[in-house]
Amino acid sequence: MGRQGNSSPRKAASASRTGSGGSGKTSAAVYRRRRLFVGVAVLLAVALGFGGFAVAGAFNGEPASSADGATGSASGQAPGPSASPSELPAGTPSPTPTPTPACNQNLVTVSASTDKAAYGPDENPLLSLKVTNGGTMPCEVNIGTSQMEYLITSGADRIFSSRDCQAKSEDLVKTIAPGASETANLPWPRNRTLEGCSPIEAKPGAGGAYYIFTAKLGSKASPKAVFQLN
Repeated sequence: MGRQGNSSPRKAASASRTGSGGSGKTSAAVYRRRRLFVGVAVLLAVALGFGGFAVAGAFNGEPASSADGATGSASGQAPGPSASPSELPAGTPSPTPTPTPACNQNLVTVSASTDKAAYGPDENPLLSLKVTNGGTMPCEVNIGTSQMEYLITSGADRIFSSRDCQAKSEDLVKTIAPGASETANLPWPRNRTLEGCSPIEAKPGAGGAYYIFTAKLGSKASPKAVFQLN
């Protein structure tokens, strides 16, 4: 009877230790679940901010942990390996990016012309500035009044410039297709101008005098177009 009485406390103590150990394992599992939940919540927050790219990168670099400590996907299977450029078979050439052809601005030209070769006393010349893309690719060209100039000279005499009395200077960027042109016309009222639009009463001479029209666009200048005022 005395032995039975002595063994009862030992069993109780053993049972107490076993219960304590079981309680400790349960706490560790709970902590692991909490860490996993917090990690997933952070990744979801990143996914909402960056379209999910960071989520895929995080799981490829470091597999998520399951509640029992095993690594792998949510189904318990390890993610399959992804091929990298260093793992391609030997002798496989790396893809070379194809450069995008660019516009050659040197092939964008400017030309000048008039609607007639000679004008009577009551006729005003129509000056035409033409921009042509002679390349094989579309080109963006600023054809605004900030770049244009219609210049008329007679020998060393500067007769007229569209910039002298220009009210506004604006940019106008247009895409010109290969082989296509853009043309801007300016009627010239047979007047003289000075830089700064200073007043001048003198007029160009007539009576069969010849004049030279040059069209300019930025740093580009056209060949000379010759016309006559009668």
